[in-house]
Amino acid sequence: MNRIALITGADRGLGLGLVKNLLERDWKVLAGRNLDWPELDELKVQHPDTLDFLKLDVSSDQSVQEAALTAMTRVPCLDLLICNAGINRSAHINSIREDVNFDDMLCEVNVNALGALRMTKAFLPLLDKGSLKRLCYVSSEAGSIGSSSRTGWFGYCMSKAAVNMAVKNLSNDLGKDGYSFRLYHPGWLRTYMRGVKNTEAQFEPEEAANFAIGYFLNDSVNEDLQLRDWEGKSYPW
Repeated sequence: MNRIALITGADRGLGLGLVKNLLERDWKVLAGRNLDWPELDELKVQHPDTLDFLKLDVSSDQSVQEAALTAMTRVPCLDLLICNAGINRSAHINSIREDVNFDDMLCEVNVNALGALRMTKAFLPLLDKGSLKRLCYVSSEAGSIGSSSRTGWFGYCMSKAAVNMAVKNLSNDLGKDGYSFRLYHPGWLRTYMRGVKNTEAQFEPEEAANFAIGYFLNDSVNEDLQLRDWEGKSYPW
């Protein structure tokens, strides 16, 4: 029987790369999508029996709850949850002296931090039935307080620091129930996080996804929770 994964933000970028990678490893994948990018539909043609879609907006309580109910009708359990969905509306802000937008910051926290918590809460009944019980969260070095050198990016950095804290508390709570955790910085990716594709970044999404899945599925990782990157480097909280 195929192991079953759910990936948020699967429409494009890293999320799409994660979907492709797991399908190639013979997993069944539920792809959370909030946009209608054609690449997922093309993958469905290639993997009709192992790829399914969930309409999902991680910033909405109602959307997440409805997605969880739908998932319960399609799969008996979940072995792996990858909370990948994220937005960055702060990258152009380099100083508090600039025209900052607090509504944008609220959106970043809602998607990047609360979205991960919503997903974990709503899908726990399915995850409890899984054999792997692996919870993975795509964070960023931008959420590392100890290594921060930025003078801006307030909403994005704060949202990633918040998800790091959420995952730490989740590990304290659910570790005793057999859950294992991966908190991950994927590197600088050629994605659409800022609205248009970043062509100057370090990795293509498929390359970054291969690094990420290798780490997410590695059972020999030290279970003391740390924020790590594709090279295994650990970042200070």
